[in-house]
Amino acid sequence: MNIADSFADVTRFVAIRRDIHAHPELGFEEHRTSEIVARLLEDWGIEVHRGIAGTGLVGVLRRGTGGRTIGLRADMDALPLHEANEFPHKSTRAGRMHACGHDGHTTMLLAAAWHLAQKGSAFDGTVHFIFQPAEEMGKAGAKKMIQDGLFERFPCEAVFALHNFPVGDVGRFAVNEGVLMASSNTYRITLRGRGAHASMPHTGIDPVAAVINLAQQLQTIVPRTIASTERALLAVTQLQGSDAPNVIPDSAWVGGTVRTFSIEATDRIEARLRTVAEGVAAAHECTAEISFNRASPPVVNHPAEARFAASVMREVVGDHMVTDDFPAVMGAEDFAHMLQVRPGCYAFLGNGDGDHRLEGHGPGPCIIHNTSFDFNDEIIPIGASYFVKLVERWLPVANPA
Repeated sequence: MNIADSFADVTRFVAIRRDIHAHPELGFEEHRTSEIVARLLEDWGIEVHRGIAGTGLVGVLRRGTGGRTIGLRADMDALPLHEANEFPHKSTRAGRMHACGHDGHTTMLLAAAWHLAQKGSAFDGTVHFIFQPAEEMGKAGAKKMIQDGLFERFPCEAVFALHNFPVGDVGRFAVNEGVLMASSNTYRITLRGRGAHASMPHTGIDPVAAVINLAQQLQTIVPRTIASTERALLAVTQLQGSDAPNVIPDSAWVGGTVRTFSIEATDRIEARLRTVAEGVAAAHECTAEISFNRASPPVVNHPAEARFAASVMREVVGDHMVTDDFPAVMGAEDFAHMLQVRPGCYAFLGNGDGDHRLEGHGPGPCIIHNTSFDFNDEIIPIGASYFVKLVERWLPVANPA
């Protein structure tokens, strides 16, 4: 591997990562994490701009006289999970956990910023280090940073980001030149009837029976709407009726998620969902209230930037450790919003299967969004070197005449 020499010892960054892991913060609550990031960047001589979309921030590093720019992004938020691990850096906050590795993403970008600022790395132009809040739970921190003037204030010719992922070997990069991840959409349909005692259903209009029927019909939408050659998913994950066993409530609801690889597929599924919901409601003499929330569009890499990124990956880890035709996955990522307004590339970096975890890890698998997850510190220098070399290659120093 071609790891930057300054990352031969990443002890300090392992300590930073584990400290962030032990103090997880949910979306738009990343006050401690954001302050740690800001102070480190300032200590390294990097210009810091706080308060973008609340707890987001951008570090700016300029070198030379060139006018070119690049953006590197990391997410900072945790998940509302109770950690099952018992090792020393486990979460100190009940019901909060870095179960997706954002502690590692933040640390890799910090390490790259340190190297670029402190080690005289050769580049000519401006790097924008984007530390984003609220990627999880459909809070759309990326979209809110954009709405808060991210790219007007900090112009980026292109933006790049990484996510740890179980893609085989530790340190393997995985990417493609098109759709890499699905859109994330949630729906909730409330059917309103008329409440009654459960022993006298004929005196009311039962919304629970209607919701049960609707849940079954919803799961027929994808095969009846989306061609069999195209992938999409509609999952029913929530049902709620009465809080009492002998009460027919006035209303009941069903909810879940929709994942697609194109905006057009999302449009078709939403339209069909509304039609089915209204039809089932009418058949049961109920009324329907329909909410369909589009949290993030599909993650679509730009071909030229994806090829550029893959070439940098090969420089870091070698040809055999780069998969450049990785199939799209049904997971979602709000970096998609950034890729809608700027060229760029999103990629995965292999986190391993859990062998790296310390004694006291939880009983579950080491996969993202699992309470036994922990980021693999072994990939900090790999991801950081990738970010460094992206900058050096994107903002090259002109050869002297």
